[in-house]
Amino acid sequence: MDFFSPLSLVASFPPELGVFLLSMLPITELRASIPIGIEVYGLPVIETWVIAVVGNILPTIFILLLFPKMHEWLIRQRFLGDVVKKKMQAASEKFSGRYAKYGAIALILFVGLPLPFTGAWTGSLAAFIFDIPFKKSLPLISIGVCIAATIVTLITVFAGGTLRWFLG
Repeated sequence: MDFFSPLSLVASFPPELGVFLLSMLPITELRASIPIGIEVYGLPVIETWVIAVVGNILPTIFILLLFPKMHEWLIRQRFLGDVVKKKMQAASEKFSGRYAKYGAIALILFVGLPLPFTGAWTGSLAAFIFDIPFKKSLPLISIGVCIAATIVTLITVFAGGTLRWFLG
């Protein structure tokens, strides 16, 4: 059984482009691209951080702009329209009070904590579901991406250094 190897996707690309592309993918985002950039490619830490952040934020712009258009199209569909409309309305009603109270900080933390199923892609979906406007959600998600990139970078640098010290 073959396992998914993010590095194999970008092995033939220059290291900077590989880090950038891996940061754009919803499966890897910067949680994989930063360790690969620093430990595998040997790129400078700051350069890797910047490339990964830009690569992770870029799809967010398109996602935040395209989700409303996709939603409009879906609700016009004969069978899916009513289901989608009801599900979106229920999610919006369930979390509207919570968002009003904690929304900005919650979105930043949701994107900023580098855990499975969190990140810019999922944060963009959450921003759409909770009807957070583009002009507000993009900066919040971007702050979260910067926090996540910093956490992943620090873990990579310190864990890699510690392992090299023990094994060296």
